[in-house]
Amino acid sequence: MSARPPRVLVIAGSDSSGGAGIQADIKTITMLGGYAMTAITAVTAQNTRGVSEVETLTPDFVAAQIDACMEDIGVEAVKIGMLGSADIAEVVADRLEDLPCPIVFDPVMVATSGSVLADEATIDVFEWLMELATLTTPNVPELEALGGAATLTDKGIAFLAKGGDADGPMVEDRLVRPGQPDKLWSEARIVTRHTHGTGCTLSSAIATHLARGIPLEDAIANARQFVREALHAAPGYGGGAGPMGHQAVRLG
Repeated sequence: MSARPPRVLVIAGSDSSGGAGIQADIKTITMLGGYAMTAITAVTAQNTRGVSEVETLTPDFVAAQIDACMEDIGVEAVKIGMLGSADIAEVVADRLEDLPCPIVFDPVMVATSGSVLADEATIDVFEWLMELATLTTPNVPELEALGGAATLTDKGIAFLAKGGDADGPMVEDRLVRPGQPDKLWSEARIVTRHTHGTGCTLSSAIATHLARGIPLEDAIANARQFVREALHAAPGYGGGAGPMGHQAVRLG
């Protein structure tokens, strides 16, 4: 009998256009051989040009989804994405407080299209989640909103500072961990408008590799490569920030 796929629970919002959110998470986890479960926090009406409407679910219902998955299926890793409200963020943190498995937190605040997905009250709860997380994966504006690299470092938070939103021909991602030297990845920028869901995909890929027991640095390196290949394989859909080509990535 072959080994069973690692179980990854994603707590995030739905993207009706399929490029980001829960849909990108499921595609990523499945392509990497994991078993994807979901606790959906919000449902969005969106496409490559932006988010037109958001319906946030109740904190109790989000908690019920988490409980249903954990009580029966079990979990080897958790990925947190869009939360939708401060109350949902608090109930998620409460449910994960004593969970003995890797947690990857993608502190989603603004969609690739520019739409705001987290208000100030929700962002205020992020510190609790960052303290629980094995790794937090902010992009440039998210890192600034969280107080900057020095602030997170002083608080002892492990984070991957993503450089995709920075200027320049190279993309630099820096892993910062308490008491350990920084690890830097630097590769040539892939020039494309089809970047919808890059953050969701990267964090879900890291979570899936961690669920397999792969060390953090290797999990990040493998996840970065998956994202780069998915960018190259983008199908070209939409008139804005188009989706990547998860299904076209060649593995192994």
